[in-house]
Amino acid sequence: MSGNINVTQPGKKKKVLLIAANPSTSKTTGWPIGFWWAELTHPYWAFSEAGYEVEIRSPDGGALQADGYSDPEDASGYSAHDILSLGFKKSPKHLALLQDTKSIDDINVAHYDAIFVTGGQSPMYTFRGNTKLQNLLARFYEAGKVTALVCHGTCLLLETKLSSGELLVKGKTWTGFANSEEQFADGFVGKRIQPFWIEDEARKLEGTNFVVDQQFRDFAVRDGLLVTGQQQFSGAAAARLVIEALGR
Repeated sequence: MSGNINVTQPGKKKKVLLIAANPSTSKTTGWPIGFWWAELTHPYWAFSEAGYEVEIRSPDGGALQADGYSDPEDASGYSAHDILSLGFKKSPKHLALLQDTKSIDDINVAHYDAIFVTGGQSPMYTFRGNTKLQNLLARFYEAGKVTALVCHGTCLLLETKLSSGELLVKGKTWTGFANSEEQFADGFVGKRIQPFWIEDEARKLEGTNFVVDQQFRDFAVRDGLLVTGQQQFSGAAAARLVIEALGR
């Protein structure tokens, strides 16, 4: 596995740009959709514990909205176990970080050590075809910065190309939301949720190695500068690989 890590000077606090999707509406289900709580809060906690500075932004800026099933207080009980996200929600200081995010339009890549892209249901609509976000990801990667994505956020890798014209994932081993997990989620709610499945699309790409582990088990992969996590239980695992790459 390859990739040169561009590490900041010793003693300087490392900084991670954490990207969360803007609110949207699913054309498949009609639901309001957004980011997934655990994929934001668990990495945020891991980076904060490591002494990193974390800045949360969204592609278009503004207030963010989480997927209902990711809310630990949702009536479905789907994420009732997620006390980390519950704590984040109940903290006015932390909740304020999501109520008026800056957009990615004026990002200076040199000011950050890594980018971390969270998932949720919104990315499946708002990240596909989003050249602004694809270009940002490629800029981070080509600047030698650790480039991390989790869960449905990894759909961004299906299209992101480097300045050479090649896909960022060419020659890379990576992961993302698995078909088995999509099947489970569809069965849980009783309908088709996503417009496409990442594993299906990834396996159509030539020259890349898409891998998955058992469903809903924490699983993250690092291949040089690229770090990917399989699903919502993999956010902290992916963050730990970023920390391993950068140091404390």
